[in-house]
Amino acid sequence: YLRDHSMRRLPVYILLDTSGSMRGEPIHSVNVGLQSMLSALRQDPYALESVYLSIITFDLEAKIYLPLTPLEQVQLAEIQAPSAGATFMGAALELLAECVNQQVQMNTTDEKGDWRPLLFIMTDGSPSDIYAYQQIIPVIQQFNFASIVACAAGPKAKQEYLLQLTDKVVVLDTMDAASFSGFFKWVSASVVAGSSSAGISGSISLPPPPPEVQLVL
Repeated sequence: YLRDHSMRRLPVYILLDTSGSMRGEPIHSVNVGLQSMLSALRQDPYALESVYLSIITFDLEAKIYLPLTPLEQVQLAEIQAPSAGATFMGAALELLAECVNQQVQMNTTDEKGDWRPLLFIMTDGSPSDIYAYQQIIPVIQQFNFASIVACAAGPKAKQEYLLQLTDKVVVLDTMDAASFSGFFKWVSASVVAGSSSAGISGSISLPPPPPEVQLVL
């Protein structure tokens, strides 16, 4: 039984907007935030045992920046943002759907699959490919994520598109290091909550966000 438990993974997908408007301090702050999230997660024994992390970036195209990797093996190079460009969030969700289809083991009658995955998506704008974005949303919702959290960063981020994807939308008023590190610390606390409570119930309750991060209710 123990062996079975240790093999169950908690897949965590993070989708990051790397469009031109993220260039400079915002993307630097994201990189710093991701590193602090990693070190926080690695201090948690449950997370180390079960969390697998994948990062997808999206600008003019969606790319798998980090394929699904066990937490202890994750190494992140600096994420870059191009000098200009669009925000293909629909393409990012399409890529996510492919990844989840290929990677996440569903429960079968014989064996337990992975824990229900978590999804965090951060944007400072709105989808450039609105039609593709709206088409893929029902597909994403069928995957039965334990939680989908969307973060609208900065003054140009459009909450209404994110609310079509999930009812858990948080807002960062500013795009500085303090806000992003607050957001990523909260992501790591949410993942820890997910990894320690995954066995008890199917869904997880997110911890309250820090002051820099406002939940849209």
